[in-house]
Amino acid sequence: MNKNISVIGVPMDLGQSRRGVDMGPSAVRYAGMKERLENLNYTIKDLGDVQINHGLEEDPNEPLHNLRRIAAATEELAHIVDEEVESGAFPLILGGDHSISIGSIAGIAKHYENLGVIWYDAHGDLNSAETSPSGNIHGMSLAVNLGIGHPSLTGILGDEPKVKPENVVIIGARCLDEGERELIKERGIKVFTMHDIDREGMPQIMEQAIAYLKDRTDGVHLSLDLDGLDPSEAPGVGTPVFGGLTYRESHVAMELLAQSKCITSAEFVEVNPILDDKNKTAEVAVGLMGSLFGEWLL
Repeated sequence: MNKNISVIGVPMDLGQSRRGVDMGPSAVRYAGMKERLENLNYTIKDLGDVQINHGLEEDPNEPLHNLRRIAAATEELAHIVDEEVESGAFPLILGGDHSISIGSIAGIAKHYENLGVIWYDAHGDLNSAETSPSGNIHGMSLAVNLGIGHPSLTGILGDEPKVKPENVVIIGARCLDEGERELIKERGIKVFTMHDIDREGMPQIMEQAIAYLKDRTDGVHLSLDLDGLDPSEAPGVGTPVFGGLTYRESHVAMELLAQSKCITSAEFVEVNPILDDKNKTAEVAVGLMGSLFGEWLL
C-alpha cells in the first residue's frame, strides 16, 4: 500500500440532524491516528480540516437540508483530494457525516477509469429527494456518486457519474428504505447484508467482495461508516442500528483488505464524540485503520 498518506479532516455535520459529528476528525486524531500509522512506517501529512461555510444562505424552499453549504464544502474537498491523488499520496479522509463522500469520491474518481467502492455501512445511502424520508443528504451520498440526485451535488468535478453501480459493494447493510431497495435491484448493486454475514461469516464475505471488484476495477475506495458496527461496539454515531458488525469482524475485514492490496483511498465517517463513551468510537476507528494499513499481532 502507498506509504505516503495525506489526512484530510472534514468537520461537517450538515448532512444529518444530530449535532456533534463535526468533532469527529478531532476525536480520531486525539485517539492516536497519526502515531498508530507512523508506527507502521507510513509518512503522514495532515492537511488539517476543510473549512465549512456555515454562513452560506440556504433556499428555504429546498427539500434537501443544507444543500448549498454541503455542495460548497464537498466541492472544496474534491479539489483537495484531487490534488493529493495527483501528487501520488493515499488520501485518508476523516468525517464528518457521510455526505462528505460526495466530495472525496469526486476527487478520487478523476484518476481511475473504473473506480470501485466498498461501502461499509448499516445503510445504503441510496436515497434521493424523491425517496428520502428525512431530506438529510448523508442518506443520499452513494446515490449522488452514482449520478442520482441534485445537479449541484452530482456535478462536482464533472457531470458524469463518479462510480458505476456494478463497481459498488455494500457490506453490513441492515436498514434500507423502500426506494433504496428498488434502486439496488434496478441497478444490480452488490449488497452483503447482515443476514449474509451471519450465515457465511466475514472472511467469506470479504473474499467474495474482493474477488468481485478485483478484475473490474483499477482502484478501490473504502468508505467506512462507524454505524456499520453494532452500537455496543461503536456507540458514538448519529444513526445507530442494532444487530451490527462486531469489532472483531470489522478487524478481519480490514486485515483481508490489507492483504488484498486493493485499497487505494479511504474515509472513516460519522464519529460523533457527543454521543460517544470516553472516545470509544474514535479509538475503534483508529484500530480499524491500523488493520487496514497492515498492522499484525505477530
